[in-house]
Amino acid sequence: MADCSNHIEAVTIAPMTPRDVESFHQALDIVARERKYLSFLEAPPLDQTRTFIVDRIGRGDPGFVAVVRGEVVGWCDISRHDRQIHAHRGTLGMGIVPDYRGRGLGLRLINAALTEARNIGFVRIELSVHSDNARAISLYYKVGFVTEGVQRDAVKIDGRYVDAIMMAIVDRKNAGR
Repeated sequence: MADCSNHIEAVTIAPMTPRDVESFHQALDIVARERKYLSFLEAPPLDQTRTFIVDRIGRGDPGFVAVVRGEVVGWCDISRHDRQIHAHRGTLGMGIVPDYRGRGLGLRLINAALTEARNIGFVRIELSVHSDNARAISLYYKVGFVTEGVQRDAVKIDGRYVDAIMMAIVDRKNAGR
């Protein structure tokens, strides 16, 4: 990823498309290899990532990317649960590459994804966040998520255990859509 510390660049927030797969995969791998934010330590193989994105898009699940000069630098997606009795629910995933953190992209991405989720009838969005990820937790509270529980020692990375905080946002105004 380009160093952008000395100049301001235009960041576009847009729905994720199949054209974004390779760049998204690269961004996902960068964040995963930091070994502290995601539920995996490297991106899945490119073909699996492509299948995930194309399937999610095909189902109409919300997904947005932050793009700078054609490169994905952040993402936020919500995957609808596949069983009929849980189809009003979705799981949120997001990440931003290190050089672009602290610039408000997370808020822009999550607001775009949540707005789209509400527009297509999601009632409940849930997520899991590592308890030591204060920046993400603050963002989730800011947009209306609440803590529903804590899974103690849910994550083990490099011999270190971390709790996972389970959070959700519920909007029953979308019930019946």
